[in-house]
Order: sequence, then structure tokens, then C-alpha cells
Amino acid sequence: MKTNVGTSAGDSAPDPPTVLLKRGQDALTKIALPLNLPASVEARTAAQAAVAQIDDYILPRYQSLDAPLLAVVGGSTGAGKSTLVNALAGHPVTRSGAIRPTTRQPILLHHPEDRRWFADQRVLPNLSRVTGVVVESGTPEKAADHAGVDPDASAIGSLVLVGDEQIPQGVALLDAPDVDSISDDNRQLAGQLLAAADLWLFVTTANRYADAVPWKLLLDAASRDILVAVVLDRVPQGAAEEITEDLTRMLQQQGLGDAPIFVIPETPLDNLGMLPRETVQPIKEWLTSIAQDAAGRADIARRTLTGAVKGLADKVTIVAEAAENQQKAANRLATDAETAYQDAVERILESTKDGTLLRGEVLARWQDFVGTGEFFRSLESGIGRLRDRVGSFFTGKPTPAVTVETAIETGLQAVIIDQAAKAAEQTDQRWRDDPAGRSLLHTTDMSRLPSNFSDRAASEIRAWQGDLLTMIQKEGANKRFTARMLSFGVNGLAVALMIVVFATTAGLTGLEIGIAGGSAVVGQKVLEAVFGEDAVRRLAARARKDLHTRCATLLDEEKRRFLELLGESSSANQAQTLHKLAAELKELALATGQPVNSNPATEEQQ
Repeated sequence: MKTNVGTSAGDSAPDPPTVLLKRGQDALTKIALPLNLPASVEARTAAQAAVAQIDDYILPRYQSLDAPLLAVVGGSTGAGKSTLVNALAGHPVTRSGAIRPTTRQPILLHHPEDRRWFADQRVLPNLSRVTGVVVESGTPEKAADHAGVDPDASAIGSLVLVGDEQIPQGVALLDAPDVDSISDDNRQLAGQLLAAADLWLFVTTANRYADAVPWKLLLDAASRDILVAVVLDRVPQGAAEEITEDLTRMLQQQGLGDAPIFVIPETPLDNLGMLPRETVQPIKEWLTSIAQDAAGRADIARRTLTGAVKGLADKVTIVAEAAENQQKAANRLATDAETAYQDAVERILESTKDGTLLRGEVLARWQDFVGTGEFFRSLESGIGRLRDRVGSFFTGKPTPAVTVETAIETGLQAVIIDQAAKAAEQTDQRWRDDPAGRSLLHTTDMSRLPSNFSDRAASEIRAWQGDLLTMIQKEGANKRFTARMLSFGVNGLAVALMIVVFATTAGLTGLEIGIAGGSAVVGQKVLEAVFGEDAVRRLAARARKDLHTRCATLLDEEKRRFLELLGESSSANQAQTLHKLAAELKELALATGQPVNSNPATEEQQ
């Protein structure tokens, strides 16, 4: 049967179903949800389930709408699934008993003519195939041609194919593990097999039909619009009517009112563990009627496929919304880090503008460099006398400028380290107050600076001081300035420029104002005497900008420690892609549910 489901008359034809599904599978496989947000676990589970169902059922069914239906027999532990399958086959095929779990390896019973549909990896491709045969005792054995697959019957990663004439052609039975098995692998496999089913034989008992676990799967079946038949096993004599009425009411409340209910009375088993044939005859007749109706089978396949695609669209929407939440959380954490480190940069720059760095050791070394303490103490009696003192810079014997540079480096380094440490502490605390950030940090203490940060800060300061030397040299390239520059030294002029950059009087008090302000004026006048007033303003502005850039770069590198934990987030693009995919899948589901055009000419064109 050819069909062009998924196409519609629009501006451009949508992707064919298989192309769309493979594209969706690729997007879901690549989705990254690294932050442990409340909905992330559900979204990851939904993504994994969607990828598996595309492989196990949706793609195979789109590629082969006329393939036999796969009826999965599922239910709770001890409900009698294997006993039912044996009864439908008319002889023991699957293992049943008191030891749990009994169904360790799923057995797929099919009519021999239907083998080709299941022998390859068309459906459930991640399960290897093992050929089983029914021997005279009625017990299935693996055939010798299992193609290198581990013959251990407990191997859960394989599917045993058993051809049996008793199974009607057009429907295959798959005995699934318990949906509430004590084995995690069994429960996972049971869910995988049920997701690959065209129809579901749900087996329960008179005293367990209201259990929560199987009803969760029944609700999933209702959301997928899958055909479900309920087998009520071990019903005591005289209780069938009452229990059936209650079960019918529950099914109707959950949108499964059309599900047929088959009652198997509490009956002794024979010496082979078999139910009397007549107890399962209505079920066998129901399956046979489905198998013999080709059009009906196609309708069931299309109905289940449509529901599966709708369910897939819902899963994709869940993942898309989770990706959006991931992006919001990542943006929030990134903003916390950005704010903390930006504030740190601003505080560093403020400390370089308010005269703070001209306290203590820097001021003492500057005094030693330009003359003596007597020179600065004279400033108390009048800053105007300073101009008369400038000439002494060129006739005295100041200490090397390197001592001032070192003092400035040490002072500035201390400020940078202090502010970077505060930024790290603030970011670490803000992230730990956020569930998303807390999950990223775990037990890692990010509030401490890396061991090499102090050296990096010192290196950046020395590089800035080196740039100032270069600026002074370039500015004095004119030969008219050479004599003045040599009298004070390039390093001395660079130090004077540093003092000018750091000097305003905000934040200082008392005598410090006069000293720091005087220091700035001295440096300013020395530079103006060499370069002129406009040049000094320009040099100071460039020096401040360069220092700002270097501090920002240094703290940006430090901030990256946090941002790298977020990874290169593409959640926004992923969310947009997935929302679009969900919309396309909904359109595909609508097209899939449309009746097939039986016009041969139209079908040929498709």
C-alpha cells in the first residue's frame, strides 16, 4: 500500500514522514539538558522514549503499513501472561511459574508465513534475533542458526522468533516481561515492547485490576489511541459480573470504554500448566477476526500510528519546554556571574580613580622618587608654590622609578585580587542559592580564586606599565622633547603618568588629600612640562582605558570558570527547533489519520 501521509497543499511540501521522523530523532538524540531542573528528568525520559519509539515502531510502521499487527501481551507480575500465550497457541511455548521474573527473554509467536516481517531489524531494531522452534514436548528451543547470538535464554537483549501454525496470519503475539518486574531491565523492556505494539492484550487478575502501575500504562495507551483488550484472569465463580462492571466503569473514566473485556474464570491447570481451550476461545476468535480482515488491520495500524505520532508530538513539546527552561536558568546563572564580576571591575576602577592607590607604600616611594618628604610637607602651606619646585626634578638625584612601579604593581594587584575574590564568593553563593546552579557546582568550591590568579594579575599590571612606557616613548619621538625626557627618564615620566591616572581626591581625608593631590599635581606638571597639557590629558585617558580593558579581560577570564560549567548553551535554538518539529508532527498525525485515497491513479501519482 502506497501512501503519502504527511504532505499537504501549502506553499511548500513538508518533508516525507520518514525524513521528518529521522530529523526529529536526530534532534532528540542531540538535545542537551545539563541542568537538574524539576522538569528535566521527565524531559530526558520523554526524549529517550521518543527516540526509541521512532526506531521501534513509528518508522517501521510508516515504511510497512501492510505488515502484520504486533499484539503485545503485557501486565503485572503473576497475572498469567505466559499462561495465556500458551493457551492461545494450544501448547506450552513460554515459561510460566512461581519464580519471578519468568519472562526474561521476549518470545514473539508468528505464523510461519509472517516470519519475513520480524526476522530482520525492521521493528525493535536494537533487539537481536534468535530463531526458536517448538519441539515435540511443546517447549520452545533455540534453533542452531541463531547467527552467533548468545544462546543463553536469560539474555534480555534478544527476541526469540517462534513460527507456529496456530497463530493466525496477520497478527503476531509478543509475550512481554512484567510491567512491575523487580528487574529494572525487565521493566524497561516491557515499556519498550508496549510502545512498539499495534494492539495490547492487557492481562490482570480479579484482585489486582486496580493496581496503579498497569493503569499508568493503560492511560498511556489511551493517549496513543492504541487498541486495547483487557483479559481479566482468575475470576472467582460468581464474581465475574460485579468485577467486570467495576472494571468497565474504570476503563470508561479513562477513555478506554471501547476496550473489550475477556473473563477467564479461576480454573485448575492441567499437568502441562495449560488452561482449558474453551477459556481462551473468545480471545482467539477476536484475534482471528482481526487477522482475517485486511482492511480492518490497516485501520488498526493507521489508528495506532496516528496516536503514536500524536504522543510523539507531545513528548517533543515536553522536551522543547524543558529546553526553554534550561535556557532561562542558564541565562539567570550567567547573569549572576556577569553582575558579580562586572561589579568587581567597577570597584577596581573606582579604586584607581579615587586616590586610594596613592596611600601608604605607593605614596612613600613616589616621595622618594621626586625628592624628599620635606617637599610634600611644604605643600600644606600652599599648593601654588609647586610650580617653583618642578625644576628640582631635573637637578636632584631621585631614587629609581622602578621602586614606584613595584609599589603601584603591589597595590593594584592587592585591589584586583580582593575584588576578584569577592566576585567569586558572590557568584558561588548565588549559584548555590539556585537549584540549577547548585546541581552544577555539586561539592566543588568555586568561591576560591585559582592558585595562578595572583601571578596573572601581576603579569597584566606589568603589561599595562609596559604599555605606558611605549606610549611615553612614542609621544616623545619628536626630538624637541628628547632633552627634557632624558633629564627625567622615560620610566620617570611613565611613573608620573601612573600617578596622574590614580589621582583624584575622593575618598581621602585630612593630610592625605594634600599629599595625594599634591602628588597628582606634581606628576601632571612634570608631564605638561615635557608634552604639553593636551597631550597629557590624551595620554591619561588612554592609560585609564587600557587599564580598564585589562582589568575587565582578567576578570572575564576568571568569570569563565563559572560560565564554562554552563557549556555552550544552544537550548534556545534547540527549543525553537523542537517546537517546530512538534507542530510538524501534529500535522503528520492529522494526515496519517486521513482515509487512504483508493483511486489507483491518485495512488500511482503518490
